[in-house]
Amino acid sequence: MADFVDIRGAEQNFGDNAAQREVRANDRGFVFHSWSAQGKIDPLPVAKGEGVRFWDYDGKEYLDFSSQLVNLNLGHQHPDLVQAIQEQAGRLATIQPAFANDARGELARLIVESSFEGARSVFFTNGGADANEYAIRLARHHTGRQKVLSRFRSYHGSTGTAITLTGEPRRWANGVLDINVVHFFGPYEYRSEFYAESPEQEAERALRHLEHTIELEGPDTIAAVILETATGTNGVLVPPPGYLEGVRELTKKHGIMLICDEVMVGFGRLGSMFAFQQFGITPDLVTFAKGVNSGYVPLGGVVISEEIHNTFSEQTFFGGLTYSGHPLACAAGVATFNVFERDGIVERVRDLGERVVRPALERLVEKHESIGEVRGRGLFWALELVVSRETREPLVPFNAAGDAAAPMNAVAAACKKAGLWPFVAGNRLQIAPPLIISEEDLVRGLEIIDGALDVADAEAAKLRG
Repeated sequence: MADFVDIRGAEQNFGDNAAQREVRANDRGFVFHSWSAQGKIDPLPVAKGEGVRFWDYDGKEYLDFSSQLVNLNLGHQHPDLVQAIQEQAGRLATIQPAFANDARGELARLIVESSFEGARSVFFTNGGADANEYAIRLARHHTGRQKVLSRFRSYHGSTGTAITLTGEPRRWANGVLDINVVHFFGPYEYRSEFYAESPEQEAERALRHLEHTIELEGPDTIAAVILETATGTNGVLVPPPGYLEGVRELTKKHGIMLICDEVMVGFGRLGSMFAFQQFGITPDLVTFAKGVNSGYVPLGGVVISEEIHNTFSEQTFFGGLTYSGHPLACAAGVATFNVFERDGIVERVRDLGERVVRPALERLVEKHESIGEVRGRGLFWALELVVSRETREPLVPFNAAGDAAAPMNAVAAACKKAGLWPFVAGNRLQIAPPLIISEEDLVRGLEIIDGALDVADAEAAKLRG
């Protein structure tokens, strides 16, 4: 029996065969990879994926604890999504966005009705970066203002305005591509910029900092504040009580649009369809991508409020994309909503997060001295690894590379050796498995992480001397 089928439809078995050698040769010969020095990488060829697992060409199995790039919410090869794409391709593979299309319209309806009170429409994009680009454009056209405030320790995409909005090292080499972006500090109690001693104090002081930033930049010049509802790659920073509510009050006071970037945390990741719904706020614009259809076909978008939508009732919106609301992508999105409802995805994420993940991670804190803090919600968590709990020195320095990154590389290697593909970012081991993961697999993955943390403890001990 064959292990997998290759691009030509030929049945293949795992091992160092011609199929694997061809994949490696084509990748190294012709593919230019993102965020990489091309001569310093050796990408792992993947032969197949199924559910919460994928396999390399040698047959090694990995439990996918990163959902690829935190997008594979319904796992690899979900039959409902695959069938929806196949059926859509069979009846209408593509149509340009100026036409009405049933899959596009149905998905827009489902998104609007599951988002926020006062939501009116969806502008579809090809992914998260351009969703943020268009949200900013909508806010600027609507308000007639140009400045946008975004937080440090954030990621909003790699295109022009999106990479300028980004508040972490991936922005640095790209310069300032949008001169109207201003950064500010958000809450991060474990490494507080505000010398806070409680979550409430952190929220209060972070809000005061934002208020001062708005005052000094000029409220009438600011079109929008954009923030990840819960910070993703930069630490799984769930906002403290009162923070998002305070941001909403400040933006309303000054006529500033609030954009919630839910590209990573939308569609069930925190245990609600959208993360902002857990904080009792109503944004003006919401960006999404990734989990809307698990990335089976590229898709993103912006949920638009009634007020902003109406700005363009008579006034032309100057923006568009050839593949906006692509029927194949939207068909997979509609199927995603059906699966969420039928299988109670949101409810099971809340249950697994609180009943399984949180207590398991709290036990790991007691066992492993290298864990400085555990934080998260739903099926999105971070273990912040440190040299010493007393000093909170990170296990690797900020923006570590080369030898400086070796301790975290060792932790990641331990995970992979044991059959788990981890999500490592900075000094954090982050947890983001597909939302369909079984309790058994979730526990198994956490046990593998437990073993890898023995390596983290040893690395921390070496650094302490």
